[in-house]
Amino acid sequence: MLFRDHPLLHYRGIRSWPPVWTWFDGSEKNKYPLGEVGVLQKVLPPDIEPADRCFLFIHYAGSSYVGCILIDNPAFCDHLVELLQGCYKHTIADIGSMDVGHLF
Repeated sequence: MLFRDHPLLHYRGIRSWPPVWTWFDGSEKNKYPLGEVGVLQKVLPPDIEPADRCFLFIHYAGSSYVGCILIDNPAFCDHLVELLQGCYKHTIADIGSMDVGHLF
């Protein structure tokens, strides 16, 4: 099973992958990226309960963006953070294409 197709990547019935990207820094103006773009730089779990989201930081076209993945299942969210923290410097497209059937 591909990461992008995992059935638990939902929040209240809406797909969470790929996240919506929000510009926050960079020498280039906001490019309004959509979809599986950029290179993963950092993943942060939430500071508050419930742990139903994580934040992805990417570099894309000379700027930095953040996206939030919302998850209905907090236990799955913990596994998701751990998995994604091992994917730094990988493209978001490559992460979406990972076979994760054996991991979850």
